[in-house]
Amino acid sequence: MHATDATAPGVNPREQDLSATLLAVYGSLAFPLAAAFIALQVIVPTFYAQALGLSLSAVGTILFGARLWDLATDPVVGYLSDRTPAHWGRRKIWVVASAPLVAASVWLLFHPPDDASRGFLLLTTLAIYVAGTMSIVPLNAWGAELSECYHQRSRVSGARVVFGLLGTLAALLLVDNRDNASLAGSLHAIALLTLAGLAITVPLAAFRVPDRSHPATDGTSLAGALALLMRPSPFRRLLGAFLLNGLGNAIPATLFLLYVTHVLDAPGSAGPLLFLYFVASALGVPLWVALSRRWGKHRSWCVAVVGSCLCFSATPFLGAGDTPLYTAIVVATGLMIGADLALPSAINGDLIEWDAWHNGERRPGLFFALWGTASKLAFALAVGLMFPLLDFSGFDAASTNSPEAVRLLAIYYAVPSLLCKAVAVALMWNFPIDEAEHGRIRLQLAQRET
Repeated sequence: MHATDATAPGVNPREQDLSATLLAVYGSLAFPLAAAFIALQVIVPTFYAQALGLSLSAVGTILFGARLWDLATDPVVGYLSDRTPAHWGRRKIWVVASAPLVAASVWLLFHPPDDASRGFLLLTTLAIYVAGTMSIVPLNAWGAELSECYHQRSRVSGARVVFGLLGTLAALLLVDNRDNASLAGSLHAIALLTLAGLAITVPLAAFRVPDRSHPATDGTSLAGALALLMRPSPFRRLLGAFLLNGLGNAIPATLFLLYVTHVLDAPGSAGPLLFLYFVASALGVPLWVALSRRWGKHRSWCVAVVGSCLCFSATPFLGAGDTPLYTAIVVATGLMIGADLALPSAINGDLIEWDAWHNGERRPGLFFALWGTASKLAFALAVGLMFPLLDFSGFDAASTNSPEAVRLLAIYYAVPSLLCKAVAVALMWNFPIDEAEHGRIRLQLAQRET
């Protein structure tokens, strides 16, 4: 029977082609979260350092420490999500309950008082990270369980990414980097966008998207998470590559406003450049999802990462007046990043069946909890390492810098990123779980369960 025959009797719902409407309603949940977190990643560190007077080292250390807290909260949320009674909607109930917490924490963090202290930044950042974890970890597991098909998972991941990029683009349209007052207004507008997005998408998904989670197994424990990380496995290999590649993306993102302002001497171009980047990323997602059908997910991802590195390698050599060339680099790397956004998460979903076959466990909540931890750790390392390094090098975000300090900023912006991505490609090029292996595992599981 053909997999697309969705109306035929006896078809496993995990084998059907998921409808475009279902994918859109599910994917829309990423819109408000992406709007909030792009502002947190790109605007908040610079705003608190530049407008509120906190030192770069203080901002970097606080954001790094807050992100490290997710090393504990992500596995806990994944564990609890896997253990939530199915009649509540094992993933759905978490996404619904987290929405007001995300809204409240975004409003506080994006509207700091003029005399905001380090403690205020720490507490509000912790709040938004915990609330985001409560939503994002179950959201990713929810999507992985909508279908067990190798290529359908790419579609699910792609839908979530496209709506996330739309949320990012909508937020970037509101960014004004001309001065501190403009940045404050940008944060206010993005907060309103986030609240409105949550109010629309969460109720819609709660009523329209099925929750197809499997019963929990004994391996969904924190001890199980530790055991999973301690021994070599495809999951640990994928997670390591994802962390390194994520760090390679997070370092330029963290330093982007400083790079555009001080290296290119074009602060007014920051918003349009970010917008172009994410438009290109959105266009790249369907391209890389389609190519993954021909080349496989892991090889397609590696090709995209290599292409991104080749394009990005020119950025340490740019300076004032090179904005047109940088714009071309932004568009090219954006197209490549579409693969980063869609394919690794789909590969992680495929490892749920690998886990069920080799370990006798189905732990999507745990898998995506550790996935979320790696993503957040990448951002934490980027801020926690690069901001203090700039401070130590004599760079001052609030004043004029020497040509040597500006050139160091350009080097820090690119070189660590390129090194991280090169190692990630080395880890993933010969990844063992491709379409054929995934199909073999699913067949063996079906035979064992009958």
